[in-house]
Amino acid sequence: MKFFRLLLFIYLFTTVYAQSQTTDVKPLNIGEVRTLKSAVLNEERTLNIYLPQNYSKEKAYPVIYLLDGTITEDFLHIVGLVQFFTMQLSMPETIVVGIANIDRKRDFTFHTDLKDLKESYPTTGHSDVFIKFIETELLPFIQNNYKTTETKYIIGQSLGGLLATEILLKKPDLFSHYLIVSPSLWWDNESLLKDAKKIVAGQPDTNRYVYISVGKQEHKVMQKDAKELYDVLNSLTRKNLKLDYLPMPLDNHATILHRSIYEAFLKLFPYKE
Repeated sequence: MKFFRLLLFIYLFTTVYAQSQTTDVKPLNIGEVRTLKSAVLNEERTLNIYLPQNYSKEKAYPVIYLLDGTITEDFLHIVGLVQFFTMQLSMPETIVVGIANIDRKRDFTFHTDLKDLKESYPTTGHSDVFIKFIETELLPFIQNNYKTTETKYIIGQSLGGLLATEILLKKPDLFSHYLIVSPSLWWDNESLLKDAKKIVAGQPDTNRYVYISVGKQEHKVMQKDAKELYDVLNSLTRKNLKLDYLPMPLDNHATILHRSIYEAFLKLFPYKE
């Protein structure tokens, strides 16, 4: 009987203790998840939105638009970099809009007639529609629901880098800052890259920042194409175009994004004693 009472006491004690440890549990919120019903895409798109710790509806913020912004993709670690650079360096408080994927091969690639690509990417070729969604629905939605400045970033890697490059060349005024990492400019036998100089030749010299990065452990075609994109833009010698090119010596296609965006932010917001 004494043994039974002892067991009962231990059970009740541990139960009460465990309950006392969980009474203060509350959600850890870093922002909002919104659903945008797109008439252009004819589907609903999820937006993961990071809001600064001291977010105020009365204050205007720069905005980072992140391709591959699904919560299980690049959203959390890019948000972590933004929070770090805001806390430790001179980056202003910034909203991050992660565009969650549904079909990135469809959304990030333009039309191709190449048989092997059409077989490997059966839904391909609709970047023009996705860019229209960004221009006519996404950007106005964010501007209508949040107070924002004119500083707008886009971050894209791989096929996302291809899309960011296409926007830079064809719709440059959509963003003020382009952070392009390991762009898949090999797409369609490098047709976008081959046409780049002709596309940008007549564009006005407006304020714009372009950062291009690629890993030295990536395929040689990836390295060549990224450098060639930089060379095309650099040849324009425009006084209002700020251009950085950064090969990453230790990185491959899988490892580059986090370290590369860290370096991009460091260039934009250098540490000062």
